[in-house]
Amino acid sequence: MPTTAEAQAITKKSKRKVPSYLIKEWVYDTPVYYKGYREVIKKNKTPEEIMADGMLQAILKNWLHLFLGAQLNLDNYWVLTGEVGSHIAPRKNASHDLVIIEKRLLPPGKVSNRYADVPARVVIEIDTTIEYGNDLPVEQFVQQKTQQTLDFGTEKVIWIFTATQKVMVATRDADWTISDWNKTIEILDGVSFNMAEFIAKEGISLDRPEGNS
Repeated sequence: MPTTAEAQAITKKSKRKVPSYLIKEWVYDTPVYYKGYREVIKKNKTPEEIMADGMLQAILKNWLHLFLGAQLNLDNYWVLTGEVGSHIAPRKNASHDLVIIEKRLLPPGKVSNRYADVPARVVIEIDTTIEYGNDLPVEQFVQQKTQQTLDFGTEKVIWIFTATQKVMVATRDADWTISDWNKTIEILDGVSFNMAEFIAKEGISLDRPEGNS
């Protein structure tokens, strides 16, 4: 078994072999890779195959984007979706599925092709399609990315997990909560959503997670 120093050397060596375009983002000092990046390195898959959203994730992003655009005062907020870049530290960037940024912090005159260097008011994430560091648990990625986002100045982070049909809500000044996604969740300014109601309304059929009756 390698020593700690040898293991760190192996890890650093393996990281150097990963092209930067396969790094989705950074969580603190750990690179987060697109899920399946090893298959791209082996030339078994193309980058496009591992970077694209699945249909359910794409539909949920689109619905939330349209819903929030209709419910919020867009004179006050940018509602942005996709892999929205956030410049959290020198040479360190994060990406988010959906962000709500106050226009007072990012006025139109300061909009550019660079990543946002101001915190979003609210961040919403849908599932995870990553491989985190040296095969660390996905739960650790979720917790650390959430904490990093809150530390950057975001007031609320919401995670939607489709496999388990759960919603996690994290804020800086209260305990984080996890609830079934049939609960109504407030986003901000009195605007709330209910994921189960949307899924049922659209007639989308999902397998129920184990343990649910």
